[in-house]
Amino acid sequence: MPILLPEDMERPLPKMYRVRQQFDDRRLEDVAGTTRAELEKPEIRRLVKPGARVAVAVGSRGIRNLYTIVETVVRALEEMGAQPFIVSAMGSHGGGTEEGQREVLAGYGVTEEALGVPVVTTVDTVHLGNCANGRPIWFDRAAFEADLVVPINRVKLHTDFVGPLQSGICKMLVIGLGNQKGCTAVHEENVADFAEIIEETASIILEKAPIGFGVAILENAYDQTFGVEAIPADCLISREKELVQIAKGNMPYIMLPEADVIVCKEIGKDISGAGFDPNILGRSSVLKTFVLPIPKYQRLILLDVTKASHGNGIGVGLFDVITKQVAEQLDLESMYANAIAGNFLCDVVIPCTVEDEATAIRVALKCCRGIDRDNPKIIRIQNTLHLEYIEVSEALLADVEANPRLSLVD
Repeated sequence: MPILLPEDMERPLPKMYRVRQQFDDRRLEDVAGTTRAELEKPEIRRLVKPGARVAVAVGSRGIRNLYTIVETVVRALEEMGAQPFIVSAMGSHGGGTEEGQREVLAGYGVTEEALGVPVVTTVDTVHLGNCANGRPIWFDRAAFEADLVVPINRVKLHTDFVGPLQSGICKMLVIGLGNQKGCTAVHEENVADFAEIIEETASIILEKAPIGFGVAILENAYDQTFGVEAIPADCLISREKELVQIAKGNMPYIMLPEADVIVCKEIGKDISGAGFDPNILGRSSVLKTFVLPIPKYQRLILLDVTKASHGNGIGVGLFDVITKQVAEQLDLESMYANAIAGNFLCDVVIPCTVEDEATAIRVALKCCRGIDRDNPKIIRIQNTLHLEYIEVSEALLADVEANPRLSLVD
């Protein structure tokens, strides 16, 4: 059955031009060396006792140089005489199961074979107490029973809430190490209050669990490692608030004022916890305030899901049109576990699904109002993590020429 009129199918699509966006490109030249130097700080070394069992918490985010940082931390702890092991800290990700979380970690190279230490992905929890409103606080049992816990995570803007604390070490303590039980409990709260919720819950966890220090990672706009910092538990909350502001200044964005349609080639859990960053595309089931400039546009298209996301296409429901390639990869069980735990079911609704990219663009343009159909404005991006190079249609070339931070590549 045809879904478009013949004239819609016959109208040629515009030629696309590759454009470079120029951001601050400062980055670490020696990630392993910087990480090791951070662990050599006296305030960090004094926390690690010989023979101590240290749970190194690793999550499900696609972080540049994650394996290098994790391996360096493990080796440094061993040299201090400790007995490190890996624990999964990813809430409901990986389907909330031991096998699923082990698979996610393996996708980043974090395995027992590679690191030479145990990798524990059990999802049992202990009850640490309650918050002021009575909400229970759950914490990973394997981590709690260790002598020391060392969470490793990237600090960045969160996809679902704004505030002094967003995505980072504190959120990993509260949600990542809460496993599916803790993740679900937190997500029953009002998302608008999440920054305060994270701070209150993290404060209690820091008092009751053996948190030693956190390893915070910052990235620049090119998804390169900008900084690595080891932060003692006693100043973790205050320092992370400062790092959130640094991370905000490093975020990439689309430097064009408007478009009719934006095409996103891929989403995935390795790109963002929400599949993509709402601060860049301006689509969210919960976030009401976006802190980055966003082009004014009408329709959003998705072409693929990353392999590293293991079929978790969370965020797909926020697109207008997707291709069959997307639909055929979706692991609905994993997506639903994630969406139910986070209480955002609309993120996993399946949108209008068509055969290929060309048809998706034609459908999206057909559903735009008040546009020049013979000269439409289209932006194509790889994903919301990699925005150095984008593609634009001819109707946007004047905007490219007007911005000194944009340049035509070919």
